Amino acid sequence: MTDKELYLEAVRARKRAYAPYSGFLVGAALLTDQGKVYSGGNIENAAYSPSNCAERTAFFKAISEGERRFLAIAIAGGPADSEALDFCPPCGVCRQVMQEFCCGEEFRIIMGNREGVLRTLRLQDLLPLGFGAEQLRQSAEVHGKDGGEAE
Repeated sequence: MTDKELYLEAVRARKRAYAPYSGFLVGAALLTDQGKVYSGGNIENAAYSPSNCAERTAFFKAISEGERRFLAIAIAGGPADSEALDFCPPCGVCRQVMQEFCCGEEFRIIMGNREGVLRTLRLQDLLPLGFGAEQLRQSAEVHGKDGGEAE
């Protein structure tokens, strides 16, 4: 699947987003290493904190189906009343979820704008000093823990 095809999947997913409060619709399309695509839209809630971003919706759908290896995610976002999209980078929480599950320098984050220009970044470009499982392992080694259950 090309980056353009994956981005168009994100544009389609954006149409299913639920964002009555912000009026900002986001769609995401996540590509697995086996070529399967999981899509998601942002889902808002009046209380805001129970809301979920499009990227995490796609990741959680994939993870719940047993997927663990991903190649790329495309993100399309813009105002609900317009088809004029702009580059829509993932929020910090979504970047942390990607840190947990992407595990590789080759993972691509693809964004597009109203002119159809695609911009591709790597996760480490957006989260240069990400916190992940390796930091927890190092901490456990330093403190003499085996990494098992908490005492």
